[in-house]
Amino acid sequence: MKANDVYRKTFQFVWMKLALGGCATVFSIVLGLILLGISALSKNEGVIGFSMMLWLGASAGAVGVTQYYIGYLLKAGHIAVVTHLVKTGSLPEDQFGYGKQIVKEKFATAAAYFAVDRLVAGAVRQINGTLNIVGSFLEKIPGMDAIVSLAKTFVGIALGNVDECCMAYTFYHEDQSYFQSAADGVVVYFQNWKTILKDALKTAVTAVVISGVAWFFLMFVIIGILGVLGVPGILGLVVALVLTVMIMMIVKSSIMDSYTMVCMVCSYLRVAPTTEITFDLYDKLCKLSSKFESLLRKAEEAV
Repeated sequence: MKANDVYRKTFQFVWMKLALGGCATVFSIVLGLILLGISALSKNEGVIGFSMMLWLGASAGAVGVTQYYIGYLLKAGHIAVVTHLVKTGSLPEDQFGYGKQIVKEKFATAAAYFAVDRLVAGAVRQINGTLNIVGSFLEKIPGMDAIVSLAKTFVGIALGNVDECCMAYTFYHEDQSYFQSAADGVVVYFQNWKTILKDALKTAVTAVVISGVAWFFLMFVIIGILGVLGVPGILGLVVALVLTVMIMMIVKSSIMDSYTMVCMVCSYLRVAPTTEITFDLYDKLCKLSSKFESLLRKAEEAV
């Protein structure tokens, strides 16, 4: 099944992420209007400054709670459903209920999922750094520093969801402990990183271009609306920038990140089931990554 079809069939999770982000944005706008009214009535610079600080702090807190905690658990459920769809070719009747059930059955608590995901993410970062991936594509040519730097940026974006791929492996192998299947998932990635990177770069370029265009368009629209409302110049720019950042964070985490995650998981799961794990790689990866060594040690303790 193509990644676009998987993304479309599991779009319920994207709507839920957007709804969470929308709640945070509405909260920020309403609070901003209230504080703006108080500031306008007081005409005191101290009150205006305090109101701005309060608005920024409350807005950041709202985004943090919705996107980085509730959204994190939603992502786990989304990965579980995507894995089920790729593995079986069918969707569970209740996607949210299935995702919640599988994550709970596999990891018991959110804390356990967070702990394993952090270990996997750390191991992947360390391994990618050792692989010197960009060096495999660009030779060390004088004057290529800027291109190499840009290439590294795109590789970083492209491989931003590799840890989610490795977590998908834990859902794919229901009979193993989550530590063992997560460790195996990292090894499978290491054996197939060139194939996975090739697919991931295509998705990353598309995501960056669309996000860039959307960012500038949204910024100008918000500045125009604030201008019509009579919000002063500098204050209007600050408010427009904050609202643009908030909205684009929500769009990115809900729509773009979900799309890149689904594409990468599908690419990963195409090669994972047929990959014969080379067991001597465990020792090699332990030498490359302390995080992987810790993950493998916990897998051995769980046996």
